[in-house]
Amino acid sequence: MAPCASRLDYLPNTTAVPATLAWGLLFMRISVAVLLLCVHGLPKLLHWSLEVQRIEDPFGLGAGLTLGLAVFAEVVCPLLLILGLYARLACLPVLAVLVVAVAVVHPEWTLEQGQFAWLLIILFAGLALTGPGPLVIGRLRLRN
Repeated sequence: MAPCASRLDYLPNTTAVPATLAWGLLFMRISVAVLLLCVHGLPKLLHWSLEVQRIEDPFGLGAGLTLGLAVFAEVVCPLLLILGLYARLACLPVLAVLVVAVAVVHPEWTLEQGQFAWLLIILFAGLALTGPGPLVIGRLRLRN
């Protein structure tokens, strides 16, 4: 009698990542991180005094702390993602800020009004699930 095949025997071999997938993940990772950084993160960081006066504070943490958390999620986390360092973990604060924006701060948004946030949620959730791929700063080696 032949042994029963494991469920895992039917899954594709994921130890070797095709080059197109590796480059695709790199492109998506860098593109979405730069987009978030330029559109949301850097403006908040560079115009801190203005942003701290107008930021929504849905949980009553105080405007300064709320802005600090948003800047962490929109500046530090995208930089980590660009480098591929702690990429899955770096997606989580970004997702938290985006979900709070859509569900708590702007619940009145239609799908059309919130489409940028929803696209970012989809992309960052995808990266949280897939990880950064093999092309990350820690794995690059200089050739002699």
